[in-house]
Amino acid sequence: MRPVQFLHIKSLHIILMLLLPVIIFSMALARAEGGIQVKHVSVAPVDHGYELNVDSEIVLNSTLEQALEKGITLYFVTKFLLVDPRWYWFDKEVARSKLRIGLRYYALTRQYRLSHGPLSQSFYTLEEALRVLSRFRGRPIIAQSELKQGVEYIATLRVWLDLTRLPKPFQVETIGSKDWNLSSDALEWRMKLPLPTQDSDSEESL
Repeated sequence: MRPVQFLHIKSLHIILMLLLPVIIFSMALARAEGGIQVKHVSVAPVDHGYELNVDSEIVLNSTLEQALEKGITLYFVTKFLLVDPRWYWFDKEVARSKLRIGLRYYALTRQYRLSHGPLSQSFYTLEEALRVLSRFRGRPIIAQSELKQGVEYIATLRVWLDLTRLPKPFQVETIGSKDWNLSSDALEWRMKLPLPTQDSDSEESL
């Protein structure tokens, strides 16, 4: 190995060693504070209309983890809106998709459970439950008026912890507390609906 190459590798090693504590601290801080980050959103055409696919990352802070251990169900909402902007009048909402999923811990079985209506799924670790909670596919988009091809709509999406579903004593506790204010940024972008096709890989994404 040439001396220059050796020095270059050694320099990279030193830089990585210096950055490692910073990376570890940042990860620990993110876990301590918690948060929701949307990674990917796509709208896909299907035979009966359109479906929504979302990938996000949900991290709970210690306050929310303790609430789960006490048997409190945490409800997370994903809301997607499609709006037709009109310069001559108020914007018109043309389609939406809203999903609310509950996350609960059962101390007796030591399992975490996700529930949506009559459907439920159990997990042995919180990490597994959050991984499934953060990712869903094929959520129907309900059209409230005719959806048109070639029209540029405004799409919005947000994922948040629904505090209104908490027991009343906890709702009082959440007032002014950042530990309970868990939400993604309100995303907004312009999009045209993808053409209906038999090819399932066709989709319009953020």
